Amino acid sequence: MEDFQPFEILPGKHDSGMVILGDHAMNRLPESYGKLGLPETAFARHIAYDIGIEGLVRSLSARLGVPAVLGGFSRLLIDPNRGEDDPTLIMKISDGAIIPGNHPISKAEWQGRIERFHRPYHDAVAMEIAKVASATGKAPLVLSLHSYTPAWKGVPRPWHAAVLWDSDHRAVGPLLDMLRRDPDLIVGDNEPYDGALKGDTMYQHCMVTGIPHALLEVRQDLIGDEAGIAEWAERLAPVFAAMNADPTLHEYKVHPSRTGPYA
Repeated sequence: MEDFQPFEILPGKHDSGMVILGDHAMNRLPESYGKLGLPETAFARHIAYDIGIEGLVRSLSARLGVPAVLGGFSRLLIDPNRGEDDPTLIMKISDGAIIPGNHPISKAEWQGRIERFHRPYHDAVAMEIAKVASATGKAPLVLSLHSYTPAWKGVPRPWHAAVLWDSDHRAVGPLLDMLRRDPDLIVGDNEPYDGALKGDTMYQHCMVTGIPHALLEVRQDLIGDEAGIAEWAERLAPVFAAMNADPTLHEYKVHPSRTGPYA
């Protein structure tokens, strides 16, 4: 079997108390999958990965000295931010692009992608969270970074950034408050997406376990180059550091999910 790493762990001090995640950081595929029948240009689009997030996570991890986990494969292969039983785990069509390599797909191939790519990524996330918890004796603060398109179906999105969440507002409130102190920023609260998604990364690793967390989305045109990434890393680093210094964001407390009862 070819050597393909489905995740990358960025080193940091586990006693820092924080873990940063980038589920959709990369657009890579194993060579055996070719391009899933898509043109090369598809892998420069948002359907393949979250533009700008790899650089932003790397910069924040280095600035703050905290560990981070990057997804190492394209979401076109399998989406790490979905539960294993989610029907959208492997997409047949994404934003109008038909993905020939995903349809038809056998049950064996579907399960194989879970075992080779999706599950190892989540095992790495769980491992880093556990290391931080062990080093501090407290709940880690988990911050997940994503990005979104400036427009959807021709409709511009006014938000520069957005915070997504389910029902645990502990880390969300401070994050929204600090970002909104900048008068030049429009910050969405569960816009343009709702943060309650059963089985996704935050659900699996934080909601179920009672770990304080937030998912931050940044608009892709703002972090599409090195200058934009540097600007947002400089903006976010002190915000994340201030949140991490709050002892109330290092306590375990399970909140009921808006998606329904836990298994």
